[in-house]
Amino acid sequence: MTERYVAALDQGTTSSRCLLFDGQGRLVSLAQRQHHQHFPRSGWVEHDALEIWEIVRRLVPEALSNAGAAPEQVVALGVTNQRETTVVWDRDTGRPVAPAIVWQDTRTAELLQSLCENLDAATVYERTGLPAATYFSGPKLRWILDSDPSLRDRAERGDLLFGTMDTWLVWNLTGGVDGGLHVTDVTNASRTMLMDLRTLSWDPELLACMGVPAAMLPEIRPSMAELATTRDPVPGIPITAVIGDQQASLFGQTAFEPGEAKCTFGTGSFLLLNTGTEIARSRHGLVTTVAHQVAGEPAVYALEGSVAVAGALVEWCRESLDLIRSPAEIETLAMTVDDNGGCYVVPAFSGLYAPRWESRAQGIVAGLTGYVTKGHLARAVLEASALQISEVARAMNRDVDVPLSSLAVDGGMTANNLLMQAVADYVDVPVVRPMMAETVALGAAYAAGLVAGYWPDRQVLKRQWHKAGEWHPELDPAVRRQHLERWDRAVELAIAWGAPASPSPYLD
Repeated sequence: MTERYVAALDQGTTSSRCLLFDGQGRLVSLAQRQHHQHFPRSGWVEHDALEIWEIVRRLVPEALSNAGAAPEQVVALGVTNQRETTVVWDRDTGRPVAPAIVWQDTRTAELLQSLCENLDAATVYERTGLPAATYFSGPKLRWILDSDPSLRDRAERGDLLFGTMDTWLVWNLTGGVDGGLHVTDVTNASRTMLMDLRTLSWDPELLACMGVPAAMLPEIRPSMAELATTRDPVPGIPITAVIGDQQASLFGQTAFEPGEAKCTFGTGSFLLLNTGTEIARSRHGLVTTVAHQVAGEPAVYALEGSVAVAGALVEWCRESLDLIRSPAEIETLAMTVDDNGGCYVVPAFSGLYAPRWESRAQGIVAGLTGYVTKGHLARAVLEASALQISEVARAMNRDVDVPLSSLAVDGGMTANNLLMQAVADYVDVPVVRPMMAETVALGAAYAAGLVAGYWPDRQVLKRQWHKAGEWHPELDPAVRRQHLERWDRAVELAIAWGAPASPSPYLD
């Protein structure tokens, strides 16, 4: 019998990948390429959406070729993506009118202040589940429209289209200028500050507040549904799932029931807790988001704690500081010392996300002395990811009736055993890593395969989850407390550094 597969297209912050999975959830084929990161000004982060599409066009046939598979052997395709990155393009030419503004970008900080004068932040949070922060797509879209006087008229006529990366890719996959499908799913729409969480539709008052024409917005669809069939680069593959990357990871970890959680360690780190079909509101700085929706069923929601910089800090050490030659070397270097030497790194490259939401914060290194070596600095870099997630976990524990008893992890950084031990130590729960670390792509494949009938039900997927590693807290509680207190002081310094300075008597 001819083998059949499910494909996942995973468009991430630093690279795009196409993966094929078999019926046991095993990875059969992987094709991957990086794309360029552009930093034209301090706080600005951009991507070239055309470059990303051209990469995807090469990856899909490459993944099929690597597996020796024909297109008809792929029963379904799931698309998952970096979520808030914003693209605006011309409907007739298919060309973006500006660089894509990446989720890490902070250029909209001042714009947010004026937007919240028209509709207060509490109302925005009540409707969208999101704080008024530079992280989300709506303000980025407004900034693009304001950047060129000619764009708004074109947008109001419907000549310009908006989308996050899922929308951009699906439009191109299904024909582009020749009738491409202009859609998004509820998970990505919930990250725009433009969708009402209760109705799962674009909110007219939010659109008016943001100054966004409805004519340029994609249609919101369920995450799991028969959407369309690909026309480019490989015709004939059914697209049956579109889901944001962190929600895909939650699905890939088979966290299907309320109370189940996961944490992904990639460019940033993201802790999500399934809260079921009821909208859970955070009182401690977390985001309410849509976890997924099956066509014809109520949406499932989640609480999320987002950290902007995790693996990106390791990359910064490699690319900007030349401290290491490869990301894996950070662990080797950190293990040359027993602790951080009193040094703490707060990587507020894009301000601070959950639970503090301080867009003015800037990165700092605190506690430097002559004793600190590059080994201590490397250890502080790894501990920064663990300490940030410990803040998010404590906020989540305050928001829910039952605190986290363990933490399922995934993402590229989970190969770093020292980091995983630090997460267990600072979050103070066991940390569990599955056999399949590629849970973002796996979740997109699972979602697509369920719709296509490739897997009969979710219990089959549950049985395919297997543990690969586990770490338990080893840190003395008093020492943990001391580290958390010092970390908190360092974060407060990062926030103060980004705030307007008070007059100094030493400068008179």
